[in-house]
Amino acid sequence: MSTNVKIEVDERTADVLQARAAELGVTVSDLIAELATLDSEPIVVESEEIAELDRRWKKIEAGQSTVPHEHVVRWLRTWGTPLFRPWQAR
Repeated sequence: MSTNVKIEVDERTADVLQARAAELGVTVSDLIAELATLDSEPIVVESEEIAELDRRWKKIEAGQSTVPHEHVVRWLRTWGTPLFRPWQAR
């Protein structure tokens, strides 16, 4: 059994946390616990993933077109919702 600890945040942060928890159907405590876990886990990146990012960056530096920021934001906002589709299927 764990002991609960009170942590104070400003009103705006509390509102954001409560809204996000409600969207996900979890408690604020569960949301914070998940966020804390994500931050503490080591990130493993395969060398092939790094090589692919390097290839893509070189294309951008060479002038290949990119996706407008607004399109990416709109797509990211669908994550965790019924509207989500993989990037290629958007």
